[in-house]
Amino acid sequence: MKRPTIYIAITNHGFGHATRTAAVAATIQKLCSEVLIIMTTTAPRWLLECYIEGDFIHRPRAYDLGVVQADSLTMDKQATLEKLREIRKNQNSIIASEVNFIRQNRVNLILADIPFLAGKIAKAADVPCWAISNFGWNLIYRDWGGEFVEIANWIDECYSQCDRLFRLPFHEPMSAFPNITDVGLTGGSPRYPSDKMKAVWGIDTPPERTILLTFGGLGLQAIPYHNLTNFPHWQFITFDKSAPDLPNLIKINDPQCRPVDFMPICGRIISKPGFGTFSEATKLGTPIISVTRDTFAEAAFLLEGIANYNQHQIITPREFFDGNWDFLHQPVTPPRKSEPIAKDGNEIIAHAAIAYLQR
Repeated sequence: MKRPTIYIAITNHGFGHATRTAAVAATIQKLCSEVLIIMTTTAPRWLLECYIEGDFIHRPRAYDLGVVQADSLTMDKQATLEKLREIRKNQNSIIASEVNFIRQNRVNLILADIPFLAGKIAKAADVPCWAISNFGWNLIYRDWGGEFVEIANWIDECYSQCDRLFRLPFHEPMSAFPNITDVGLTGGSPRYPSDKMKAVWGIDTPPERTILLTFGGLGLQAIPYHNLTNFPHWQFITFDKSAPDLPNLIKINDPQCRPVDFMPICGRIISKPGFGTFSEATKLGTPIISVTRDTFAEAAFLLEGIANYNQHQIITPREFFDGNWDFLHQPVTPPRKSEPIAKDGNEIIAHAAIAYLQR
């Protein structure tokens, strides 16, 4: 008997889309082990394996690009526009190639976070496509204006081909999607007990003096690590392999460790606006210090989300890059809303997918 098969298409941009959707895939696998999962993404297999413990097929394909970036905050709009035009020009051959693969592997359902060609691929393959996201790339490109508006209109039409959208929290309206279901936060959960993490990494500072620095898979080119000398009795944690060797900085080089594994032992996380980090931190109740990001339209919705549902500090790029980090001595701001946010996104999406496959 053929195994039910899900083809999961992930946008080719940083690591955040890959990790948040890998957490959904892992939940599907735990609830229904016979489901065959195909992860279609250029994200490295080791990253996916940090979230998905069982077997899966890794198909390293990219049919979108997000934004061309030098690091997590520096964007190249012209290079992005040129690549988007190239994708639009070649869309028929891209679609045909994926339709052929989907038919050969007898895929039953496509989940998409959130490449715009996935809906067209699904229609051509006669397979339902369910999108998962808190924003669409049409929002980002339309905000840039000019020649990007035409691209955004094309993406509107692509997204309208999706049968369903699971809209994550901290979201924009996403009105291009005809059928929207709101769900709770998604993401990974800590894999190890806090006392084990502290023992393995030699962390003996209290949470209020333990700070996680995380800026996504692209990192930052110019984190002002010299500011750490202002906090000699604090412990900082980074996944940045190029960070300098400092007595109060731990560099995490174990690929099995993820930022979410350190969040419970940290009093604050310093980050840029990103759904994965914000979602996992909010699920765990770990306060966020975030740099603003005015050139990325999604950021306003993310910052509003953590202001509503998590303890937070919002700082300017100048405070982060040019200041002395005295914001660490300031108290965090409590969430504006008193009611808790739903945290069941992984489970809601996974149960819906399994129910579809078993119908």
